[in-house]
Amino acid sequence: MEVIWLSLKKLLETLESFGFKQPDAKIYVLLAKKGPLNAKELELALKIPKWQVYKSLRSLRAKGIAIPASPRPAIFSAISFEKIIDLAAKAKTKEAQQELASAEQAVLHWESMLKEDSDSEHELEADNEEVSYE
Repeated sequence: MEVIWLSLKKLLETLESFGFKQPDAKIYVLLAKKGPLNAKELELALKIPKWQVYKSLRSLRAKGIAIPASPRPAIFSAISFEKIIDLAAKAKTKEAQQELASAEQAVLHWESMLKEDSDSEHELEADNEEVSYE
């Protein structure tokens, strides 16, 4: 089996297509490549502001992507790229199921409106017939 190597740019684009913000994607890649790192090491390696590192770590941690490796000092590691793909696929599947359910509700609503319009037209025709008999 041939291994396909993605360029860093392509990998970052892929992560962004999964919903990662650019700083989050960069931090994920560095954690995945270099292993457990603390915020200061991430800040220095990526040359991004400390506030952005902490914001990204909070976001990645909330999604279960960055995992605390030790409490003090806070050192983080990353889940595997395969798990990222799995999470993204599950999220897309859930999104598609929600869209399908919304579409089905819209069709039911549409059919209900058509039936109501049809009933209203028959009522109007009946009203016109009654008036014409007088």
